[in-house]
Amino acid sequence: MKISARNVLKGKVKNVKHGSVNSEVTIALPGGVQIVSIITKKSAQALRLSKSKQVYAVIKATNVMIATD
Repeated sequence: MKISARNVLKGKVKNVKHGSVNSEVTIALPGGVQIVSIITKKSAQALRLSKSKQVYAVIKATNVMIATD
């Protein structure tokens, strides 16, 4: 994966809470810090997000996106 964003944080999915349109994804980073991102439910399903999956929190401006290898 190559990306232009400078802030890429590797972590593991702690929880995914699906709503009717969006999903709330909690990512546990090393050291115990957690990041929460709201993404579309369709994106969460396409990324096959589930507990303990390794992911990247990609931070660009005020948005937090989720990426997988």
